[in-house]
Amino acid sequence: MTSTAPTTAAPATWKATLTATGIAVAGGLIINSLIAAAALGLGASDEFQQLTLPVYGPLTVIGAVIAAVAWRVIVGRSRNARRILRILVPVVLLVSLIPDFLLLASKSQPGTTTTGVIALILMHFGVAAVAVPAFQRLMPPRT
Repeated sequence: MTSTAPTTAAPATWKATLTATGIAVAGGLIINSLIAAAALGLGASDEFQQLTLPVYGPLTVIGAVIAAVAWRVIVGRSRNARRILRILVPVVLLVSLIPDFLLLASKSQPGTTTTGVIALILMHFGVAAVAVPAFQRLMPPRT
């Protein structure tokens, strides 16, 4: 006989949190480097500094670390973390795109092109594509 009662995950350990954060950071940097290289290869301007590692690298690291801390806090304190994360992750991802769309509209940075901004947008999704599965696996939410 199977139970339909909600399962509860064990609280995430610091080792699991640090491992998930490391995966999110490393994977995010790799994916973002590939996206930047592809964008430059497809005609994004070399002047567009946002596609250089010194610009997107620290932002990738900061974003992944903030996401890991937020995820851990939510799974550690909420009885319905899975539901909260199912709503919060897409909302935060969409809100994080606002600066990219503003940059596209204003063209305030030298070398801004549609290709360059699309690359920045894809970078957000790339980091999420690595981080969310790592967080789910290593810091599973309670249902």
